[in-house]
Amino acid sequence: MQDLEFNEIIDLIHKDDSRFDKRAYHFVRAGLDFTVKELKKRDPERAKRKAAEQLGVSDARHLPSNLEVEDALAAYQQLFRGERQAGELRRLRVAAVEAIRFLSDFAPRLVGPVLEGTADAFSEVNLHLFADSVEEVGHFLRERGIPAALGDRRLRVAGEVYVNQPEYRFLAGGVPVALTVFDHGALRQAPLSPVDGRPMRRASLAEVERLLASPG
Repeated sequence: MQDLEFNEIIDLIHKDDSRFDKRAYHFVRAGLDFTVKELKKRDPERAKRKAAEQLGVSDARHLPSNLEVEDALAAYQQLFRGERQAGELRRLRVAAVEAIRFLSDFAPRLVGPVLEGTADAFSEVNLHLFADSVEEVGHFLRERGIPAALGDRRLRVAGEVYVNQPEYRFLAGGVPVALTVFDHGALRQAPLSPVDGRPMRRASLAEVERLLASPG
């Protein structure tokens, strides 16, 4: 499908259904853009709260589930970004494959938007690594001349139980990469997804390569 500009899309819609003024679509899109910016922070709950504030919705029962928000983001990207988003997603998945191969000593697994297909040009490649210690990963990066900043990522592991997991961040060919470090035992127990509350989906090298090879 040709990657149409927003105004061209509205012209096509308005040609078939002229009930609404074209300016209404731009108003709706402004609200969507605001929500998408929040979603890029990978915090659906915050995105919903901010959107509710913008729309004047105070009753939480009227808010969509996190999974519905994630589905809406994917639909939004398909409608307004089209082939451009698909190209950006492929570029990030190629970068993920290269990073997984480079970090093969730590059984890396891809997680997040790049795996789920909702990533865009501003997304990061997030890998889960498994090591004896966080220092082991840091030593590996320093030996190879990779300047990485050490921080942490807040993850939910059960119910309302959260942990701050150590994480290295750096740029690889202009792509932001985040390496969240776990001990070896965590390979079989993923943290919970902020979207649906289930164990986070993780993908090995073979799985990411299959995604790249698929026509979709």
